[in-house]
Amino acid sequence: METLSAYSSPPWPNPNPNSNLPEDCDSIMPQDQFINPLTDTPSNPNPNPNYHTPISSPPESSSSPSPPISLLHLSFNQDFGCFAAGTDHGFRIYNGDPFREIFRRDFDRGGGGIGVVEMLFRCNILALVGGGTDPQYPTNKVMIWDDHQSRCIGELSFRSEVRSVKLRRDRIIVVLEQKIFVYNFADLKLLHQIETILNPKGLCAISHGATSLVLVCPGLQKGQVRVEHYASKRTKFVMAHDSRIACFALTQDGQLLATASSKGTLIRIFNTADGALLQEVRRGADRAEIYSLAFSPTAQWLAVSSDKGTVHVFSLKINQGSPGSEQSQNSVNVNLGGISPTSSLSFFKGVLPKYFSSEWSVAQFRLIEGSQYIVAFGHQKNTVVILGMDGSFYRCLFDPVIGGEMTQLEYHNFLKPEPAF
Repeated sequence: METLSAYSSPPWPNPNPNSNLPEDCDSIMPQDQFINPLTDTPSNPNPNPNYHTPISSPPESSSSPSPPISLLHLSFNQDFGCFAAGTDHGFRIYNGDPFREIFRRDFDRGGGGIGVVEMLFRCNILALVGGGTDPQYPTNKVMIWDDHQSRCIGELSFRSEVRSVKLRRDRIIVVLEQKIFVYNFADLKLLHQIETILNPKGLCAISHGATSLVLVCPGLQKGQVRVEHYASKRTKFVMAHDSRIACFALTQDGQLLATASSKGTLIRIFNTADGALLQEVRRGADRAEIYSLAFSPTAQWLAVSSDKGTVHVFSLKINQGSPGSEQSQNSVNVNLGGISPTSSLSFFKGVLPKYFSSEWSVAQFRLIEGSQYIVAFGHQKNTVVILGMDGSFYRCLFDPVIGGEMTQLEYHNFLKPEPAF
């Protein structure tokens, strides 16, 4: 069951720590021309200091056949308008709507594998980690890459492999297998470090709104999540599941958290402020591996992908109370058009097992079972974007009134060469 443990937070770290390195960190090496993401200016001015210029160099057209590409990593940017792909030869950046490849960098030598590529909205700054059988960089280093200069302008080095990286305009979060480090983006100063349970997937989620950072990571117990509220310097521990945590997602403002366990049958939505369970929805009855969770911008919908080959969209009944939210005027979302996501046997609640009174998805989209997909909501209303590790890009439309099977609007294989724009 869900409990909120009243653990006290450790003393908050000095925001301007000394040069002492954390135990797992070998070196912190900011290089010249490091760009301050808060002021959009480099520490040493250069001829092209426009930090927010979109990455817009299209791939070069070539008559020679491209070598086979293996995909190592996929991730959306912070507003889900773009996505990045790490390959065994470099990385690529794609626009989501309209779909097109807008940039690629294939490193010159034979290898060049990139196991993590994290965008910062649409600017020229990326975080890269080597990966694959022939990595471009050591897998224990985070390289801050400036594509205006076509080189790394900062480096964070650790004593163990980097599992994932998250970026905000003011912070860099580096996730190791049992530790998380939070750095100030402007000068790469260490601000905070967190110990976690074994975290081979590098699970971590952060808020991206203009308000203060909210960070969610695995706790120190199986099934536990840790919520860090940096504005109030509070830490919440939530026992979200009995089984280990497999996936979670935050709303942009950090107010809501969705979690799934290794069983993959139930998804739970919590209030991050107090850890209260707000809603529980059911993906299915069979065990599944949940690959990704995504809130819609208004927190009216939640999308879920798993190894069962189906993407589900659930209706949320939560009043976030945030400006611009479609839910802000109603404390409970009365399902549009009378759709009920609960089982038709819900009147037996308390008599039949909990399964029969579960809340089910409103809409679904069928994919190849066993493949790995990540999901996000598109910028067009009631659309879902699905990315596959097989190079597939889908845009689908769901009907919030009728529900049922989604309509496929678009499909591309983004690993196959397409004409340059």
